[in-house]
Amino acid sequence: MNEAGETQELRITPRQALGRLKPYTAGKPIWEVQQEYGLDHVIKLASNENSLGPSPKALQAIQKQLPDLHRYPDERASGLTQALAEHLGLTANQFIVTNGGDELIMLISRAYLELGDEIVVPDPTFSEYEFGAFLMSGTVIKVPLREQFAFSVEDILAAITERTKIVYLCTPNNPTGTYISELEMKKLLDRLPARVLVVIDTAYRHYATEPDYSDGIDYIKMGYPVITLNTFSKIYGLAGIRVGYGAASEGIIRTLLQVKEPFNVNVLAQAAATAALRDDEHVQSSCRMNEQGRQQIYDGLDRLSIPYSESMSNFILAELGEHAEILYFKLLENGVIVRYAKGWGLPRHIRISVGTSEENQRFLEVLEEILELQD
Repeated sequence: MNEAGETQELRITPRQALGRLKPYTAGKPIWEVQQEYGLDHVIKLASNENSLGPSPKALQAIQKQLPDLHRYPDERASGLTQALAEHLGLTANQFIVTNGGDELIMLISRAYLELGDEIVVPDPTFSEYEFGAFLMSGTVIKVPLREQFAFSVEDILAAITERTKIVYLCTPNNPTGTYISELEMKKLLDRLPARVLVVIDTAYRHYATEPDYSDGIDYIKMGYPVITLNTFSKIYGLAGIRVGYGAASEGIIRTLLQVKEPFNVNVLAQAAATAALRDDEHVQSSCRMNEQGRQQIYDGLDRLSIPYSESMSNFILAELGEHAEILYFKLLENGVIVRYAKGWGLPRHIRISVGTSEENQRFLEVLEEILELQD
C-alpha cells in the first residue's frame, strides 16, 4: 500500500469505454424469490423461456454425449452447421454457431466496430446491442418506435450518417412484441447504403403468426448485407446450455470467425441443438401452447381493463400505469415473477412471458387480487 492507503491494484485503470457499460439485468430466478419472500411455490414469467420445457430429443442427445465429455468440442460445430444448412436452405459455410445469441452480438461488435462508429437501434429494444457497441467505443443512435411501438423505415433511414456501421432490427422486438413487415424490411434494405450491415435478430421468429413476417433468410439468399441472429433458448427450450447461431454470406461469416474464441460452444449444447432442430413435434406443441397462452393473457388483461400491445412473440408488454413498480413487487411477494420494464424506459409497463395455462391463470388471479386490494 502507498501512503494514501491504496493498493497497487487500484492504480490500474480500466478502459474508458467501461464507464458507459450497463450490466445486463436478468429476470429474478425462482430460488431468489423463494428465499427473499419465504415462499414454497413461485412461477417465473420473466425471461421468455419455453414453459413447455426442452426438446425431448435434445435431452436424449445430451445423455448420449455424456461419456465423451473428456473430448474437446468440434470447433466449428460442423454437425450443427450442416443441419442448419439443410433446415434453412443455405450452405454450412454461411453459419456461425455461438454461445447463445449474446455472443454473436459481441462478435459482430468486435469484428466491425471501431472508435466512433455508429449503430442504429430501435428504442426500446434488446440492450445487448448497445452493450456491444459501447464495449468497442462505438456510438448508439436510438430511433424511437412510433405509436403502438411500430417500426418506421423513414425514421431509421433519417438516423443514418457517414459513421453508421450497423443497423439492428429485433423482429419480433423485445420487449414490445411488434415486428417489421417483409415489405417494410425490403424497403429499408433497398434504401440503405451498401456499406451498412443489417443485423436481423429473429430470436422469437417461431412465435410470429402474421403472414407478412420475414425471418431475413431470403435477403441473405438475394445478396443483401444481412446477418440473421437466432437462438435455441426460446422455442427449443435450451436456454440453460446457451447455443445460438448467425446466418449470412460466406464473407461475413469468415470475418466473424476471425474474432471467435475456439471451442466456444460445448459438446452438450451442439448435440442438443442439432437434435432439437429436428424435433418438429416439440416446436409445433410450443407454438400451440404459446398462441393459446397469449390469448388467455389477452382475455384476462381485457377483463381487468389493462392496456397491452398485441405480440408476435412469447411475451406481452402490459401497461399498469403509475403504480407499475409497486404492482411488480406485489406480484413478487405473491410468488409471480414478471419483468418490470423501467430498464427499457417504460416505467409504467411490465413484460409477461407466456407460460403454461396454469401459470398464466395464476398470474391473472394474483394480479386481480392485488388490484382489488389497491382499490
